[in-house]
Amino acid sequence: MKILFVCIGNSCRSPMAEAVMKDLLAKENIHHCLVDSAAIASWNVGRTPEERCLQVLSENNLTSEHIGRQIVEEDFVEFDYIFGMDEGNMRDLKAMSPVDCQARIELLGEYSMKEYDKIIFDPYFERGIHGFRRCFDQIVTCCKHFIKQKLLCTDE
Repeated sequence: MKILFVCIGNSCRSPMAEAVMKDLLAKENIHHCLVDSAAIASWNVGRTPEERCLQVLSENNLTSEHIGRQIVEEDFVEFDYIFGMDEGNMRDLKAMSPVDCQARIELLGEYSMKEYDKIIFDPYFERGIHGFRRCFDQIVTCCKHFIKQKLLCTDE
């Protein structure tokens, strides 16, 4: 299975989700998945994740070696799941998806199990690190539920 996380700039939410999912899959001994992340916009292509993202990952004993990239048309055919973080991401992803799109394009927050937690808001423009920690917690919850529902086939 191939999973792609997408946000507007590929500097905060999507590389965080990539790192979290890789860690959770490793802990479950699931090795048949490829996990990546990408941006809708080109601003951060070639750059490492935002410093606050890396700090929150480090606080949780995770790292990221991701280098920002922009989503390309082939991703819609290569990946099984493409997850957007908010309504804007979803709108953009659906607009750019080609006719031969093979991926399921879903809102990652649909796996939160809580109606009020379905949107993973962009913490980039917030002061401090609190928004990044909130994103991390949301992402962990969603990734755990995705793994249980789609890869382990167990209900919570």
